[in-house]
Amino acid sequence: MTDLRLFNSLTREIETFKPVREGEARVYTCGPTVYNYPHIGNMRAYVFADVLGRTLSYKGYKLTHVINITDVGHLTDDADAGEDKLEKAAAENAQSIWQIARHYTEAYWADIRALNIREPAKWSIATDYVPQMIKFAQGIAGKHCYELDSGLYFDVTTVSDYGRLARAHTDEGESRIAPVDGKRNAADFAIWRKTPPDETRQMEWDSPWGKGAPGWHLECSVMSGDLLGFPFDIHTGGIDHREIHHPNEIAQNQAHCCTNGLDVAANSGANIWMHNNFLVERSGKMSKSSGEFLRLQLLIDRGYHPLAYRMMCLQAHYRSELEFSWEGLEAALVRLKRLVMGVERLKAEAAGGPTHAPVVAFFDDAISDDLNTSVVLTALEAIFVMKKASAENKLVTITEVDSVLGLSLLKLTRADLRIRPKAATISEEHIEASLAMRKEARAAQNYAMSDRLRDELAAKGVEVMDGDPLGWDWKLV
Repeated sequence: MTDLRLFNSLTREIETFKPVREGEARVYTCGPTVYNYPHIGNMRAYVFADVLGRTLSYKGYKLTHVINITDVGHLTDDADAGEDKLEKAAAENAQSIWQIARHYTEAYWADIRALNIREPAKWSIATDYVPQMIKFAQGIAGKHCYELDSGLYFDVTTVSDYGRLARAHTDEGESRIAPVDGKRNAADFAIWRKTPPDETRQMEWDSPWGKGAPGWHLECSVMSGDLLGFPFDIHTGGIDHREIHHPNEIAQNQAHCCTNGLDVAANSGANIWMHNNFLVERSGKMSKSSGEFLRLQLLIDRGYHPLAYRMMCLQAHYRSELEFSWEGLEAALVRLKRLVMGVERLKAEAAGGPTHAPVVAFFDDAISDDLNTSVVLTALEAIFVMKKASAENKLVTITEVDSVLGLSLLKLTRADLRIRPKAATISEEHIEASLAMRKEARAAQNYAMSDRLRDELAAKGVEVMDGDPLGWDWKLV
């Protein structure tokens, strides 16, 4: 196998993956703040992390993957400003913060299952780790923190190379830090937020600095260190985390383990930091503040199988911006249909003889090249037309490739990919009966009846795709 090479955001270089512990891969992924439904841009991060985990498993590593659930501490602004997102959502919905967190955690997990994302070894829930967070903060407070009326703050000048991940002082710049009275440095951030004297929070704990709640950045340092140990192998998240959240995590990790510089990646807490780029949607419906935003269920309600969205993500490199459009999603669904139908044909051809996986170096080279899934898809499609491989051997190889891509090609059928839009009123039985009549009419060269049946279906929201290269198909629109 080709050595796995990954882009390290900390060094801005492609590096050969070398595990901290021989034969093991320990990965931490920043999970959702469960105050609302995740939008499809959020879910791109978990498709990416899933492909990374699947690749590490394919390469033979024993994978330990942790994804956190943030149910406390994340403010409405990422830079220590605004209300706690969970407290705000609870107040707006007249529910307890625990009800809000549970509802949106379950919704996130439903999207995880729908996208065929593998379960991590551990879902770490922030509120389960508050005692450990207080202990961690106590351990670094003396040398690295100072107390204000509003909370305990981390002094970023007490560690080396603060902001290197974000390139805060070079190319990207840093402009999202909110001013707080008394802070020594603009970039200093809260480790512990005290409950204001005139407020009562649903989630608050006693601490050496008063009653309050942990800062958002503290959570991930504590949970990743507790569950994986420092240094672990890979830390992942969306590119938006690269500017504030992850530099603050790194500073805390340095304070906890050492104060040495980041020329040695292990001093950051992880050997490799990886970030997926944004999903871009031009209408502005990717922001939760817009009210109605693009979530996975909306795609399903419009008649798209969720794995069509996974396919859409795989068609772009994870470090590239990906533009969402309904036309692009339709094209991804058609491509997925082609693959599923190809597998169905191979299953029909297979005689059940001895099998082995043909060597597809193109696939291994592509996935080893910083998870180049767009090229992997091309390699996958090439397997179907290999002349010297039997149907059985092709199926074995496709199974291996799909173990990385996660498209469920051996389980899906073409019928599975036909999702009924929420607004549809016509039954599938009616559609199939009309199509059967139409095929008979066309076979008898009764084109007037054929056209009339097509028009009747169109009036009821059914598009009959006569020119469908995959075979006669229909869809509800």
